[in-house]
Amino acid sequence: MQTLSLVWGVLALVGMVISLIPCLGVLNRVNIAFAAVGVVVGVVTMATSKASNKVPTITGLACCGIAIVVGVLRLA
Repeated sequence: MQTLSLVWGVLALVGMVISLIPCLGVLNRVNIAFAAVGVVVGVVTMATSKASNKVPTITGLACCGIAIVVGVLRLA
């Protein structure tokens, strides 16, 4: 699950970069929802994981958070 959170965060960042391209800004709304699901996956992983190394999960959460913040700022 930790790897899933990390991959989800990286994909959210890639979607954010693609949605910054002019004429592809419509993907921004989809990417915000995608990143929000990534945050939920990361929080569930943090809550259920007993592993001492939670760095991939924290990194995935941070990436999803950045994608959400940049997406919302772009929509504003």
